Amino acid sequence: MTELDHALRDTLLTLTRIPSPIGEEAALCDHVQERLTSSLGSAAITRFHDSLIVHAVARRRDAPRIALVGHLDTVRTEHDGPPRIEGNRLYGAGAADMKSGLAIMIELVERMDRKTLPCDLTLIFYEREEGPFEENRLGPILDTHPDLHELDLAICLEPSDNQMQLGAMGSVHATLTFLGRTAHSARPWQGDNALYKVAKFISELERQEPRDVELDGYLYREVMTPTVIQGGGPRNVVPGRADLNVNYRFAPGRSPEEAFAELRELAGDRCRVQATDLSPAGHPHASDPYIRHLMRCGVNGVRSKQAWTDVARFDAIGVPGVNLGPGTAAQAHQPNEYTELDQLLHGYAIFERFFEKTDDNPLY
Repeated sequence: MTELDHALRDTLLTLTRIPSPIGEEAALCDHVQERLTSSLGSAAITRFHDSLIVHAVARRRDAPRIALVGHLDTVRTEHDGPPRIEGNRLYGAGAADMKSGLAIMIELVERMDRKTLPCDLTLIFYEREEGPFEENRLGPILDTHPDLHELDLAICLEPSDNQMQLGAMGSVHATLTFLGRTAHSARPWQGDNALYKVAKFISELERQEPRDVELDGYLYREVMTPTVIQGGGPRNVVPGRADLNVNYRFAPGRSPEEAFAELRELAGDRCRVQATDLSPAGHPHASDPYIRHLMRCGVNGVRSKQAWTDVARFDAIGVPGVNLGPGTAAQAHQPNEYTELDQLLHGYAIFERFFEKTDDNPLY
């Protein structure tokens, strides 16, 4: 095992030992800030609440501007033991999503010769990604730091098994409220059961075929999915109200407001429809020269992203972005979450090649 192997594993293990469930990222932010201050100096780091913006090199007018982006928070998962290494797996909350990506960001900026970097490199460590769109701290960071709108490429190190994932699906969450009339369950004909109305609408959604949208040669699949039902009261009363959460995942090319309008039209006058979370989609930017270069750096294939990530936030301000990270994607948000350690070294090598001086590297 190489020294780099050991360093990557130690860094990831340390990160997973610092709990950072959404809303409680301060301790991890403190740790990352202290570590990078010791290697880069305090002038290179801007703290924004419990998020960090790290400028690894001085701004150069003639250099491309690249950002590596990762969120500090994790979902609240249950684990049978403390963070640990067993064989080729490192177990711990966030090991896959996405502290493995954070480990690579930290090791890269500490190990690379920043004086010879072919680009102006920025690192963004941010909080509250795992919650609602409006509470995600990356949005305010981009709003209050307009210089980040001048980036040429943003790479979000979300867990992808080192596969490049282009673009991002948009996401609408909406609450559909179906109203009926209560009655005694022994005489249901005297009431109007709201759960039956919900059931009919769910059956309608079940019959809907996914809608495929192709952009830049990559396929995005639009789907509407019922996810949560709330309704009823005493077990002997016909429910007079039921609330249904529907999640609509829509392809790039439309706004969240347009997607919500489609859902509202489908519901018609059968219920009240209220949007609770509107997240934009992100275009694939498959022809971007820096993205094309990254495709050649040893990634485990290229496909569209059939989910939402903060690539969409960058797309909204005109910055091309991709998803690419070493975390074991299938382990995200799982009990006893783990990541495959051999993917860490592979992921580091991809980024090393991305910055390497070669005849066909457009960064030079």
